[in-house]
Amino acid sequence: MADRDDQIRRPARWPVRSRPRVRWAEQEPTVGDADPALIAAALKRAQARPAGNWFAVAASRDVRADGPAGLRVLGRELVLWRGRSGAVAAGPGACPHLGAPLAGGRVVCGDLVCRWHGLRLPPDGGSGWRPLPCHDDGVLVWVRLDQAGEEPLPRPVLPARPCPARGVAAVIRAVGVCEPEDVVANRLDPWHGAWFHPYSFARLRVVQAPPADAGDADDRFLVEVTYRVGPRLGVPVLAEFTSPDLRTVVMRIVDGEGAGSVVETHATPLGPGRDGRPRTAVIEAAIATSDRPGFAVARLASPMLRPMMRRAARRLWRDDLAYAERRYALRAEPP
Repeated sequence: MADRDDQIRRPARWPVRSRPRVRWAEQEPTVGDADPALIAAALKRAQARPAGNWFAVAASRDVRADGPAGLRVLGRELVLWRGRSGAVAAGPGACPHLGAPLAGGRVVCGDLVCRWHGLRLPPDGGSGWRPLPCHDDGVLVWVRLDQAGEEPLPRPVLPARPCPARGVAAVIRAVGVCEPEDVVANRLDPWHGAWFHPYSFARLRVVQAPPADAGDADDRFLVEVTYRVGPRLGVPVLAEFTSPDLRTVVMRIVDGEGAGSVVETHATPLGPGRDGRPRTAVIEAAIATSDRPGFAVARLASPMLRPMMRRAARRLWRDDLAYAERRYALRAEPP
């Protein structure tokens, strides 16, 4: 079958389509197509791709110059802020003096000042505090932690995105009791979409799945799906799912309304919780674009559009984290 995305159609004048109402239990079952071995093979190929010790940690908008942000990755406490130039600084979250939480400090003239005794830390380090490599791609902030033991890369592996001047980006963060592979496996199972998320998707059909010996060129899922916009209305698109590195899955609309829009799902291991079980953060960036002239108006209304995009993503991940957590729980159960 020829690749449908090689023949992207111009958006219809009116993208919304009416569709007959199909009850949830009357959908065509996908259990026969969602082969566990196929999903496991796709996950294994994804886990073989390098990430260079880079971890997506926050939305670019959430790292500010007026105060630090604190977080954990791989069990390590980190702090991030923006210096006077606007560049992101990142490093250990404990003050080198007596271990105070630097996330509770203040940013003064681009330097981070500890609240316990006033130790001043510039972005390039000092007083026993050394910054970590970090990268701000305009949507997400990344930190490189070489303790991950991977082959380091100078920059994170970034998928192609819509032109920033023509897109609207929204980022969410959700945390689950699971490991990164459980989040990636969830996204590499597109068959669950209409069954598990009937409030968002209808008429989902996987029209192409990667073969067992897939190379990079054909290692993708191609999915026809209708996004619900009302009880009997939806927007049909063709989307592909690919995995550019071992902790990331990208959904890209390749045909239909919003062609070129992407949803990047990054799985960042936080380390164990107090119960000893692993925690993983889902850092998901949705970047919407459209060739329609009216989308320029939508971009002007992006402060109102972003909360809607975040709300929709959080609803999906409420369910998808339950999927990922269940997958981890089954794997962690004693035999």
